[in-house]
Amino acid sequence: MNKETITSIQIGDRTVGPGSPCFVIGEIGLNHNGDIGIAKRLIDVAKQCGCDAVKLQKRTVSELAIEPVLNAKDDRFPSFGKTYRQIREHLEFDVIEFKELIEYSRQKDLIFICTPFDIPAIEFLEQFDLPAYKIASHSVTNLPMLERLSELKKPVIMSTGMCEFMELDAAVELFKRSSTPLILLHCVSSYPTPPTEQNLLLIDALRRRYRVPVGYSGHEIGFLPTLIAIALGASVVERHITLDSKMEGFDHKLSIEPDALADMVTKIHLVESMLGTGSKGVSAIEQITRNKYHVSMVSIRNIKAGEIITRNMVTFKNPGTGLPPSRLSDVVGKRAVVDISVDTLITLDQVET
Repeated sequence: MNKETITSIQIGDRTVGPGSPCFVIGEIGLNHNGDIGIAKRLIDVAKQCGCDAVKLQKRTVSELAIEPVLNAKDDRFPSFGKTYRQIREHLEFDVIEFKELIEYSRQKDLIFICTPFDIPAIEFLEQFDLPAYKIASHSVTNLPMLERLSELKKPVIMSTGMCEFMELDAAVELFKRSSTPLILLHCVSSYPTPPTEQNLLLIDALRRRYRVPVGYSGHEIGFLPTLIAIALGASVVERHITLDSKMEGFDHKLSIEPDALADMVTKIHLVESMLGTGSKGVSAIEQITRNKYHVSMVSIRNIKAGEIITRNMVTFKNPGTGLPPSRLSDVVGKRAVVDISVDTLITLDQVET
């Protein structure tokens, strides 16, 4: 891949794309459980663990599903409510709470972004002038919602789970037509995602097909696939975070707890440092070993001043600090201008020019 053909994107004060540090999003999502105190603690965790951004979600519950679905009995999370509607309403923050969380994030020097799930949610979030929006995988085919987002021309980060290339082509074309800065996230919408279903090679396939920065939104247990995604060139990582994976709620069981989050972020940047530039040469640290183990031109016998040096007078041995084999023609056939002792490195100033 020619990284130079992919334009980096600015999100707040962070540059996101090839050549920049991985942009790490701590996905709070629904793991605040409708409690602003828990949300703030998760923002603290994201900051302490080295994330660049935090992300919440916003739904207009009445727009989420048909009435029979919303009103259906749901006993999964008893403390949230007894119906699907009650559970969803319990998890939504209002204007005042959003303002407080956005300001709290800014105080922590964290970028605050959000996933709208419908057009009214976009209008709700627009009052906060967020620097970017996130699109969930299941919204890739919601073209009316994407059209509204494209009118804002703010950076969009879009997950790509649960869709075909044809569907994704339409969504990407919509944003490109409006010159909306776009980042795609490889995502497998399985919670948690089995290792054999990760399909991480799609990261490069997306980058080649759409020529935009590509990242990874993971739902695995642990974070090995996340590190592999970095090695494959992911510019963004989004992972659900939680205070405790055993908490009541939708996403806690597939989320990363604080200690693992800190470890993951540290290892993300370690993997980045391992990737290097892709250019080939002898690094300073390699030069030490090269000097020790490469071979140099050495005299097989004593050579007197005035003698013509022939091939059978020299061999090649460690160390590598002298003339390499490629310089053989600079010595053989030339006259020695000084006496050269047996088993010594031959230098150019010992032969005629």
